[in-house]
Amino acid sequence: MIAIRRARPTDAGAIGAVHAEVWRNTYAGVLPSQYLSGLSAFRLGLGYERGILDRREGHAVFVAVASGSDLTPGPMGVESQVVGFVSGGRARRNAIAAGEVETIYLLEDWRDRAVGRRLMRAMGAHLRAVGCGSAMVWVLKDNPSRWFYERLGGRPAAREMTRFAGQNVEQMAYAWDPIEALLTATAPAPER
Repeated sequence: MIAIRRARPTDAGAIGAVHAEVWRNTYAGVLPSQYLSGLSAFRLGLGYERGILDRREGHAVFVAVASGSDLTPGPMGVESQVVGFVSGGRARRNAIAAGEVETIYLLEDWRDRAVGRRLMRAMGAHLRAVGCGSAMVWVLKDNPSRWFYERLGGRPAAREMTRFAGQNVEQMAYAWDPIEALLTATAPAPER
């Protein structure tokens, strides 16, 4: 079973581990290998703990937690595992949209199971609840998974060059305006 819920400070270490693993897999050959191998799940986890505790109005972190028969038993009888997460809130800059999906990462073994779609739905519903009538996400142009945003109806809204990991990279913004477009695209399929 996969549950989507608001992140707790105790999830921060697992979130950091997901972030590091996803970046190493997704950006191999795109970003410098020295940068990717230097990613510290522990340091990332500390940052996410601050993010989970962030009291900025409208900010939230949600996790996808696998348990039961969906999870291969891990060390020391682990009964659940964070397999993905999403964070966001009011847009940080570039007023392309009122709300922003800041990060969304999902372990590779959990893709193609509608988990990413469910995380995006949780964030879209949260953004709407805090008064954001539109949403956006920035993604590196060379991210092989950017089709995910297109399949959810995200429309290209901007491009820019930015300096990251010691090199210039192009990033793209996808937007959903109105935010109902995101909520409709991520609605659960009717049961048959």
